[in-house]
Amino acid sequence: MPSSKSTFARWAPLQPGKQAGFTLIEMMISITIGLGILAGLVGVLAANSSNSRTNDRSSELMTNGRYALNTMKQELRQAGFRGYTWADPMTPGALGALTNECLETGATAGSFVSNIRQGIWGANNSNPFSASCIPDTSFSDGNDVLVVRRLAAIPATTLQTNTVYFHSSYSVGQIFRSTASPVTAPAFPDSPTPLATFAVETYVYYISPFTVSATEDPLIPALYRVALQSDGSMDRELVASGIEHMQIQYGEVIPGVQPTTQFFDTLTGSSTTTASSQWDSVNSVRIWLLARNETAEPSYANTNIYAMGDQVYDFSAAPDGFRRQLFTTVVQLRN
Repeated sequence: MPSSKSTFARWAPLQPGKQAGFTLIEMMISITIGLGILAGLVGVLAANSSNSRTNDRSSELMTNGRYALNTMKQELRQAGFRGYTWADPMTPGALGALTNECLETGATAGSFVSNIRQGIWGANNSNPFSASCIPDTSFSDGNDVLVVRRLAAIPATTLQTNTVYFHSSYSVGQIFRSTASPVTAPAFPDSPTPLATFAVETYVYYISPFTVSATEDPLIPALYRVALQSDGSMDRELVASGIEHMQIQYGEVIPGVQPTTQFFDTLTGSSTTTASSQWDSVNSVRIWLLARNETAEPSYANTNIYAMGDQVYDFSAAPDGFRRQLFTTVVQLRN
């Protein structure tokens, strides 16, 4: 058993002049190591945050671009649908006043909405409706305009006042609108009783330089359309934000010249012509949409060149910080 003397010696306090703990040098080394670890963690977090923002921007492009393209594809597949009627429509019934109707210069009121025989029409790199439904301030220069006309997929069971309808049977069809209630539909002269009555649907697609207003900052381009409403007016509808450019080409088979479909930037005939024209033989539509992020990315420079139809959008000379994605497809018309 150890003596009390040896026990006291083992627990004796430090001698004067000796200290326990870290030295200054050890403390500085520890702080330096801690700062290095902290800096590494901050770098990892910053990289993850940057990658997350990039992924969010890519997701934004894909969502907007795909939605815009799918919306146009769905409408184009039904372009020219006239219910049971395959013959040229009869002379339109009374349409009354149509607010904000899309009319080219010199066109008469009602001639655009009533031209249901023309399922597809377009303008190349210009706005033919600057004096009516698409003011120049709402149109982004250098983009195409696409018109799609068709009937609703399901016949109307109850007719509503002021809505534009189409009486349809196998041999004849007629567009009409009643401003009185109850709605009175015109009868076919010397023709069978209509098999069904469909609401008329008309859309005019174009690119706007802004999404909400011309005073937004930054300006965010968008795909818009002017749509025929249930009250007989035509009004703007936002399709997808962030769509910067749109180009359209029209496929046509030319008998005796080329056995396959040829694509053209535009065809002859106005949007109100009721005579036979090249637009009647369009069998497919090629679409290009260029989607853009809403905000610029400080560390990114877009120097890409995008070829779309007869237009080339070149950012190599004046790069900006917007990421872009090009979407394109060919839609076969069913009607």
